[in-house]
Amino acid sequence: MAYSLPSERWTSEAIENKLAPLYDRLKLPYGRLELMTGIKERRFWERPVSASEASALAAVEVLNKTKLEKAELDLLAHAAVCRDRLEPATAAYVHQRIGLSGRTQIFDISNACLGFLNAMVLAGSMIEGSQIDSALIVAGENGKPLVENTIEQLLNPAQTRNSIKPFFANLTIGAGAVAAVLGRASKLDGGIGRLVGGVVETDTRHNDLCEGDSSGSNALQMQTDSEELLNAGIGVAERAWKKFEETTGWNEETPDRVITHQVGRAHQRRLFEALQLIPEKDFSTYEFLGNVGSVSLPITLAMAMEKDAVKAGDKVALLGIGSGLSSMMLALQM
Repeated sequence: MAYSLPSERWTSEAIENKLAPLYDRLKLPYGRLELMTGIKERRFWERPVSASEASALAAVEVLNKTKLEKAELDLLAHAAVCRDRLEPATAAYVHQRIGLSGRTQIFDISNACLGFLNAMVLAGSMIEGSQIDSALIVAGENGKPLVENTIEQLLNPAQTRNSIKPFFANLTIGAGAVAAVLGRASKLDGGIGRLVGGVVETDTRHNDLCEGDSSGSNALQMQTDSEELLNAGIGVAERAWKKFEETTGWNEETPDRVITHQVGRAHQRRLFEALQLIPEKDFSTYEFLGNVGSVSLPITLAMAMEKDAVKAGDKVALLGIGSGLSSMMLALQM
């Protein structure tokens, strides 16, 4: 695994300063953004960066680590929320940017913040089904246009305390890119881990709690019922965890490390309490990356490995969730 981070840092304090006219007019307390989310800062690229360019940066990093030659890769899957355009697949641009061969199959996978885990499972199934021997999974997210558009909307003098609520979650979004190579053990000599099981739980009754779309030229918009999304998400996660225990034979004490989708402090606390997981086994990045969509969970895993918070022999629980709602939990044996 490997990742790429933008250099520009936007603190929660700086975002609130941009929103000073709103805060002053509605008498909102400064510091609430960091206090409520635990997010001190998030990263953005200094210039406009497409999803494929971001993904390619991480792809180059991971290809420099693996012993596989680019010509050996059978599959490239782009699994981010962000994409270059509706057609062709963003994977086509990543393929060109990093110079993969004609043998490499390409496609996009989209499932909100769960896309990367979906892509891992699909690639793993194709490997076990002898359709392919290796796969490169990439995701590049750039939340800067969304945050900038949200700030512009919030500065509209017509906004009230009630009308701003659906936009609050947008201010937690960041940017970044991540990539992973999956393959047979014989192909990945010296590989760092093995997927040994997993489950999924879906509840689409809540598909309207977080909805995003494009708005005008290169602009993004998203509205979220944060409180209801949190409650519904915890319910889905609880049902997924029961399946996970039955399927893998693991329980709350089994994982040496727990890696989750990074939303913020409240979500992390509620999730660990609901699943009765040991807080000390958590490894978080939301404090300095914010919510980076599909990149959040895998980049957190990559950073945990980089810092030796995940080591050879460890059992790691990957707990993913995406708007819609759907939860995927994977067991990783290092």
